[in-house]
Amino acid sequence: MKLGFFFLGIIALGLIIPIASAAPPIQIILEQTTFSYGERLVYTINVTEVTGDLAIIHIRDEVGKGSSAIPIEISELNTVISAPFPFEKQVFPEGKYFIDLQYSGESYTAEFNLIDSGEIVIPYYAKEIAGHWVNNIVSAGIFVDAIDKMVDKKIIEFPNTIDNEHLEKIFIPEWMKIVAVWWVEERISDGTFANAFQYLIDKKIVLV
Repeated sequence: MKLGFFFLGIIALGLIIPIASAAPPIQIILEQTTFSYGERLVYTINVTEVTGDLAIIHIRDEVGKGSSAIPIEISELNTVISAPFPFEKQVFPEGKYFIDLQYSGESYTAEFNLIDSGEIVIPYYAKEIAGHWVNNIVSAGIFVDAIDKMVDKKIIEFPNTIDNEHLEKIFIPEWMKIVAVWWVEERISDGTFANAFQYLIDKKIVLV
């Protein structure tokens, strides 16, 4: 009789204690749910089992326009993904975006918002040119010409039109490469670099 009451008590207790919901077999954990221009998309792919299959990612906007398939190797349960380039206004309009994940027959979708925070953002390709200038692969003129073409004139204003004949006459002091390296390595922001560069132009330290 006591044994019967014991089992009844266990059954009743089981009805009271909530059953923990199982974790999804795959999941995307975003570093943040709102990104600004100049920031990189960072997220983690979580799986409950490493199967040897590739994860396939698609990124799309609200109207369905999206990227081609992005294959990602999954060798551990948690895989951190960081976009190689930051968001640029010329490529990604503001709005809501979705990350669609397929892995081993399972699917999952995460979403995030992209906003314009008003911060100065210089196209990432300009950093590649800056790196070439720092390493003496391209001239100061090529570097300045790239900045002139890629950066909004409201951000950095050059005193005159730069043409092919003028490129060879452009001068940037060698110590300015230190500032360029800080910028390329993202130790200073695009805004700080733009302000420093404009200051050097205004003070005729950079001669164009």
